[in-house]
Amino acid sequence: MKKFRKVLDGLTTSSPGGTVGSPSCGSAAGTPTAAPTPKEIDVQETLVSENFQLCKTVRHGFPYQPTALAFDPVQKILAVGSRTGGVRILGRPGVDCFCQHESGAAVLQLQFLINEGALVTACADDTLHLWNLRQRRPAILHSLKFNRERITFCHLPFQSKWLYVGTERGNTHIVNIESFILSGYVIMWNKAIELSTKTHPGPVVHLSDSPKDEGKLLIGFESGTIVQWDLRGKKADFRIYYDEAIHSVSWHHEGKQFMCSHSDGSLTLWNLRNTTKPFQVTFPHGKIQKDGRKESCKPILKVEYKTSRNSEPFVIFSGGLSYDKAGRRPTLTIMHGKAITVLEMDYPIVEFMALCETPYNNEVQEPYAVVVLLEKDLIVVDLTQSNFPVFENPYPMDIHESPVTCTAYFADCPPDIIPILYSIGAKHKKTGYSQKEWPIAGGTWTLGSHTYPEIIITGHADGSIKFWDASAITLQMLYKLKTSKVFEKPKPGEGRAAELVEEDPFAVQMVSWCPQSRIFCVVGISAHIILYRFSKYDANTQIVSLEVRLQCEQEDVISPSENENNPCFSEPSPHSPQPHHQHPASPSSGTPEGLKDSIPCLKVKDRVVRVPPGYQAELVIQLLWVDGEPPQQITSLDINSAYGLLAFGNCNGLAVVDYLQKTILLCLSTLDLYGAADPYQRLTRSPRRNRQSTSEFCMRGLSNFYSDSKKRIRTSYQSLTELSDNQQSVDMERSKSPTSESRENSFSRSRSSSVSSIDRDTKEAITTLQFGESYGRKSDALPTPCLWVGTSLGVVLLIPMSIPTDQEERMEEPVTIGPSGAVLMLKGSVLRFGFLDCMGALIQSPHEVWRDLNAPEDPDRPRRRKLVNFSPSSSQDACGEGHLAVVCSERQAKVFLMPSQSCLFVHNITESSFVLRADVVSVYNSVCLACFCANGHVMTLSLPSLRPLMDVNYLPLTDMRIARTFCFTNGGQALYLSSPTEIQRITYSQEMCDNLQEMLGELFTPIETPEAQNRGFLKGFFGGNAHTFDREELFGEAAAGKASRSLAQHIPGQGGMEGMKVAASGAVGELARARIALDERGQRLGELEERTALMMTSAETFSKHAHELMLKCKDKKWYQF
Repeated sequence: MKKFRKVLDGLTTSSPGGTVGSPSCGSAAGTPTAAPTPKEIDVQETLVSENFQLCKTVRHGFPYQPTALAFDPVQKILAVGSRTGGVRILGRPGVDCFCQHESGAAVLQLQFLINEGALVTACADDTLHLWNLRQRRPAILHSLKFNRERITFCHLPFQSKWLYVGTERGNTHIVNIESFILSGYVIMWNKAIELSTKTHPGPVVHLSDSPKDEGKLLIGFESGTIVQWDLRGKKADFRIYYDEAIHSVSWHHEGKQFMCSHSDGSLTLWNLRNTTKPFQVTFPHGKIQKDGRKESCKPILKVEYKTSRNSEPFVIFSGGLSYDKAGRRPTLTIMHGKAITVLEMDYPIVEFMALCETPYNNEVQEPYAVVVLLEKDLIVVDLTQSNFPVFENPYPMDIHESPVTCTAYFADCPPDIIPILYSIGAKHKKTGYSQKEWPIAGGTWTLGSHTYPEIIITGHADGSIKFWDASAITLQMLYKLKTSKVFEKPKPGEGRAAELVEEDPFAVQMVSWCPQSRIFCVVGISAHIILYRFSKYDANTQIVSLEVRLQCEQEDVISPSENENNPCFSEPSPHSPQPHHQHPASPSSGTPEGLKDSIPCLKVKDRVVRVPPGYQAELVIQLLWVDGEPPQQITSLDINSAYGLLAFGNCNGLAVVDYLQKTILLCLSTLDLYGAADPYQRLTRSPRRNRQSTSEFCMRGLSNFYSDSKKRIRTSYQSLTELSDNQQSVDMERSKSPTSESRENSFSRSRSSSVSSIDRDTKEAITTLQFGESYGRKSDALPTPCLWVGTSLGVVLLIPMSIPTDQEERMEEPVTIGPSGAVLMLKGSVLRFGFLDCMGALIQSPHEVWRDLNAPEDPDRPRRRKLVNFSPSSSQDACGEGHLAVVCSERQAKVFLMPSQSCLFVHNITESSFVLRADVVSVYNSVCLACFCANGHVMTLSLPSLRPLMDVNYLPLTDMRIARTFCFTNGGQALYLSSPTEIQRITYSQEMCDNLQEMLGELFTPIETPEAQNRGFLKGFFGGNAHTFDREELFGEAAAGKASRSLAQHIPGQGGMEGMKVAASGAVGELARARIALDERGQRLGELEERTALMMTSAETFSKHAHELMLKCKDKKWYQF
């Protein structure tokens, strides 16, 4: 615990670290007032660096770019591999684990060691990995890197420790799963096919052991060759040469038949009695044409042939549709007897897998569901019902339903908000799902003790908003809001900004939510703001529309009247821009040459509409086109429910709206806000060099977020390095700082350096806004409502306001806004404000207590506004009045004492990069400043002293998506979009890192392996000697010898041997333990034998020497000694 004492007199400052080239920290507008009496500030800081540690907690959403699928039928857990080397393992809700291969190589195939708590992954860098799933955070036990051959297919028989690995050259290798060492037993491609065959059979595309005899291995080659290899006899039993390429093979459980899927859309059924030709050839989707020929069909990429005890077998396959049906969606076909059901999918099928009751391949399979992995979704089909309904997915796999464009994270919400949102959201749920329980129900998960209400809000490209319950490291959708319903549907080609944003005119750019008053604000890409209130009742409402002309540039002033460009600061008067309720201007009105003027980008519904319970739109604010120029994007927003005010700004200026009276209070250019207090001596603005440039890049800020778009302004997920070549695009994405800096890091900056650029480019964006009780001027004795304004040039302005306190007066009397007071300076664009009292505690913004405006009137209890005001002076009895203001910019953080405006502390956060996100957060019953930098560093600083507490280089490469979606919240948590479909949550709290183990689910639960069915005497007698096959005898080192060392390299994993020593209930585990015990015993016996041999050797040597001595001395007389 550290005490900080500082004597302040309001004029001089002694800020550690200095202010390196910035204007004086204590500088203020006007002449300094007389020095107040010195005050002593005494803040006991409790946070130390040991309180902080950064680690990932959980990943939500659909695995991005999936490639592979596996299921453990006993443990009932599912694994999904991805193109970037990630593996997601899913069980019952709450059991959700993410693992990442360090190489980042795509996962080709996954194989569970069924009921063993282990998983084998085969990656595109030709490496096999064995993962231990018996720990909450899985680790790699072994890896095996193939040097000379490329892996194409793997197969691990149930309860076997030998993994068959097929390669691109057509060879089949065998790997011991326990030691991860290659056996010397290899099935070479030239031995598998006949010597007379002149062509190479192609890569191995299938491997499986015969259900009738484990000693027979079926090898499928891409070219159409199929070989059954006798592992004992080391020879081929039969060879099939089919003239169509093979994609997959599936056995009948009796082992007498198997089915193949081919590239021509056909299925062939083969009987082992006669392998010269297929027993049956079918083209499930190929019709016979008029000329008698079959129409050509797409390849059937996979087939599964599953038997059922009480019905016909199931044949399930993907693909195989005829080519002539253009635009047909991807399909999964289920053939059950004579019934053929075609299920159309929304996205291409990556992989599918039938879930069966038994893990044994020689028993009736009894499939009960099919898991279908699509490119952007995971669905499970119920096979037990004839209409094949899908199961309701309990995981949040639809975060990316429309691309995510912004996020917000709220920890420690009011406890009643989650049940209310859930109850309203539940009314709009889809129906028609299977009534059965979700079949992927493995693992265990319990609600940890460290849980509190958390909500994540995601904004999307189609204008939808989703509220998610994020409590206890899970994620569940609560409520969905569609902001597009506020507007009329634009007619095709007629959109106001049709040539620019016709794809996503409603895309959400920013959200602001007050959980206490339940007021919600959305900023959209078409320069619009929608204000919502929450109600439990439906209502008939007419949305009020305000239109604001915020294009304050000198060349745009046509007449000398101050009609709309320069209203005065005081109450609304004829000079202020008045709200236009649905301005009916036509595109050609007001200006010559048919330029668009005084029209918004979207048209608000101007009729009374019925709105359901939940969030109901009350007010829409839209910026207008001016002289053919589209409005600039809104860069900042704040709303305060206690004041009833909403403020927003862009690169042109600032506007303040009274949303209770539905009036515009202020609409000024940034330059006009300063008055005489402008810290930069700017030249008069020259006319814009290229008028067209603004409309070219208007509303492009989110364009980097939308993939799948071919338009030139839509660039798929770029990093800022690529973006930096386009000056204006970057200017819109991030507000630029004029201080000297070079092009640096992955986030290059394109604005010219040196302060002289202010003369050339005077656009100063409003980058952050915050309402709060503060002191507008040094001379103020009492705090008043203020608006803190931060700009892209590092300037902080305070605008004091006078708000009527009485409820009736508030609805009728105008809010008055005074001229801007204090002017403070920082290096770089201002990002965040925070307020502390003189004891170092966080001051919350004043808010209104939620009331339902649509609730029936109660005459005994009239509805009145209840305000909760956190005045800085309320807790200041000990140290007098005043409060601390924390201001963070892209470059530095400063703490000011108000009202004296003295700079108490300053910390230069970064010289080589810049801060993307900063938040003042509560953690460990204290507060700190959390920062995320463009170079990937995550930092925390103590408050108020700004001591560095943590600095971790977390993300080496930060792309635009992460930059826009990263956000901190209280309790030491943060999140960002790690891929277009996934949310990654992280913690920077040591306590949460320590408790993470108990919060995560267990992937492995000890379950008895089901016993194999009794085969019966006759079946066992005639069915071959399937159960007498000893793989160890064939593949072990004693019989097969060692494999060539250059073929593959064994790499021990970081998981160590601990995973192998964990008690195992399965057969392989028992075998492994028995073998280890035998090995240890054998080793001890070997050591004993060696010792005995040594003793015998020394005894022999002793005997020899004794004999030589005896011979030497035999003939000597006693006196000769």
